[in-house]
Amino acid sequence: MEYLSLVLFVVVCCVLLTGYPVAFALAGTSLLFAFIASLFGVFDSAFLHALPSRIFGIMNNQTLLAVPLFVFMGVVLEKSKIAESLLVSISQLFSRFRGGLAIAVVLVGALLAASTGIVGATVVTMGLLSLPAMLKQKYNPSIACGSICAVGTLGQIIPPSIALVLLGDVISNAFQQSQLDMGIFSPETVSVGDLFVGAIVPGVLLVALYLVYLLAIAWFKPEYLPAFDNREKVAVGALIKAVVPPVLLIFVVLGSILAGFATPTEAAAIGAFGALLLALFKGQLSFNMLASVNKATLTCTSMVFLILIGASVFSLVFRGLGGEELIESIFESLPGGVFTAMLLVMVILFLLGFILDFIEITFVVVPIVAPVLLSMGLDPIWLGIMIAINLQTSFLTPPFGFALFYLRGVADASIRTAQIYKGVMPFIVIQLFVLVALALWPELAIWLPSVVYSEGY
Repeated sequence: MEYLSLVLFVVVCCVLLTGYPVAFALAGTSLLFAFIASLFGVFDSAFLHALPSRIFGIMNNQTLLAVPLFVFMGVVLEKSKIAESLLVSISQLFSRFRGGLAIAVVLVGALLAASTGIVGATVVTMGLLSLPAMLKQKYNPSIACGSICAVGTLGQIIPPSIALVLLGDVISNAFQQSQLDMGIFSPETVSVGDLFVGAIVPGVLLVALYLVYLLAIAWFKPEYLPAFDNREKVAVGALIKAVVPPVLLIFVVLGSILAGFATPTEAAAIGAFGALLLALFKGQLSFNMLASVNKATLTCTSMVFLILIGASVFSLVFRGLGGEELIESIFESLPGGVFTAMLLVMVILFLLGFILDFIEITFVVVPIVAPVLLSMGLDPIWLGIMIAINLQTSFLTPPFGFALFYLRGVADASIRTAQIYKGVMPFIVIQLFVLVALALWPELAIWLPSVVYSEGY
């Protein structure tokens, strides 16, 4: 019976590849398996009796309330042209230096990641605004496309990140489940704020390595990233006006979480309100803009929560078929113990990233493997950050990397898809390097949370 759960997982992945809506693919396939298995007496329908309480728990989850708020905040900053002003101003400052425009793209991308947290919005905005300028400046097309796609994915790891909000909720539930499985009844849990704090150092490290790579290209291959003879003086006032407001918003949102003044959900509400104020001061706030923002927020939020409900059905059926016990027995039988188990999970997540979206992996795969890994003694914050960076690569890995599709949709027709694929390869290597560094030095993820909380925040 246990192996029927693996068949369920494989069939779900195959159905997802057909392009059928994710939520219905998860729920429909799982219910079909449950019905067939119950006819043969190998599935207890009592597992599905927990579904109403699961759905009510999703509706009542205060942590997940941060998702629509952060989406609203990001879309407001995009629609109000704040991101556009930021990119134009910093590009004028750096473009006169060799590789300066690429450096500006990385810096602006990091700021957008910390203010919007939406990969699609960042990649599309950067692709529309910076790619034509980079091509006009005779940049190598592959490097130009690769840098835009890569910095767009920083929204996955640099807080406040929607991916970290979703992953934090899943890891928290998995941690509590692992504690119960070990017979430990403890109020201790893992919060989204813990993952936010833990992601800061790896996020900064990624940005630094991106910059090092581009500076190395500019030094050893100057024809790939030429300087631009820009004699136009940079307006200091315009630069300050473009940079200070979003940076101040980031400081308020993240600072309130780090200082313990607000939970991530409360900080998300502050960020949403702050984004509206910035749009108002910029003169971009209008009824039509608000209607567009609300529609985009509702669409994204509905998609996430519908997938979460479908994943809950899958999780219950998978557990009812004995899948959790099977995964645990497989991990425990592996030579090398927890190291081999963790390596196997990371490889599986990386390979699934070629064909599945990060939301699907977060809601389908992580709840299966995380409780087992946590029961083997792994730190939940470290595990969450490792999974987050691994999932970040899913946006870049061909052929289904979403960042590649976003850029392909707005790039000039002269840009070949093969050039985009070639350009992201070095950045995938950088992300894998950071993943290995985190595996060797877990302190990169857990040091800052320990410092913050030891100070009593």
